[in-house]
Amino acid sequence: MLVVDGVFDSGLASVLDVLQTANELRGELSQPPAPWQVTCVSPYGPVRTAAGHRVNAVAPEAAPGPDLLVVPGVGHRQPGPLTDWVSAPAQKAVREIVAETRAAGVPLAAACTGTFVLAESGVLDGLQATTSWWLAPDFRQRYPQVALDETHMLTHAPGVTTAGAAMAHLDLALALVRESSPPLADLAARYLVIDSRPTQASYAIPGHLARADPTVGAYERWVREHLDQPLRIADAARALGTSERTLQRALDRVMGVSPLRFAQSIRLEQAAHLLRTTDLPTEAVARRVGYENATTLTSLLRERRGTTPGRLRRNAAG
Repeated sequence: MLVVDGVFDSGLASVLDVLQTANELRGELSQPPAPWQVTCVSPYGPVRTAAGHRVNAVAPEAAPGPDLLVVPGVGHRQPGPLTDWVSAPAQKAVREIVAETRAAGVPLAAACTGTFVLAESGVLDGLQATTSWWLAPDFRQRYPQVALDETHMLTHAPGVTTAGAAMAHLDLALALVRESSPPLADLAARYLVIDSRPTQASYAIPGHLARADPTVGAYERWVREHLDQPLRIADAARALGTSERTLQRALDRVMGVSPLRFAQSIRLEQAAHLLRTTDLPTEAVARRVGYENATTLTSLLRERRGTTPGRLRRNAAG
């Protein structure tokens, strides 16, 4: 595991705890995989976590040759400080370790803000990846050569696995265990009470993402003001004083989606809120967010957010 000063405490601990749990549970399988042997490496020697805890680490050249390099997130939660940090001369050695490891054919894995380390090192160019949903607009604009899809909790590209926001370190670690033994991964998930979460879409806040660009922000507000009406992109562009083409380009550059798909995200967010907090029939909720019937809403909730109206109501009821 590649650790640096400011490494995200729970991210580092999550991966270590999952792998250690898998090691302890190996004996319950008739054909267990080899145990995980984890070494923390750093070009700086021992490091301090974001919360100030000391983590012992050795230089990469002093560690055994790796079968995998994992890059956990760092404690920068906002895009400005994060991109300043990841591109700084002080992190050159970190970027070089990642690039050299990739060049040597060693698989890489990263979660949350750790995905920025991979991207800044150039190893994600031309590959599919995910990252923390709220950092996606900045990631997409800074690394246009990466095929980003922040709706995924996990993505697998040749030789590279990436995971979404902070607690996706758990999903990442389980995915690594699953590659060597699916039964062991399932057993560890049961012991640690970790549910399957294939998508980040249900956690994303469209209004927050829209702040990254004035045109996108204006479009987001227009959609909310016309939520129960048929969506006409031409009307939205006209109201914003721009062209459909300019609107499309802004959404694609910042969000990586079309105006229609972004509007659907807003509608589904509001629908989920109404289903959790009111007793309105699903048919009425559908009409309030611009859909003609409950069938359309249910299909979109299942496809885009991995849930259903009934599940949203049951979860809200506890």
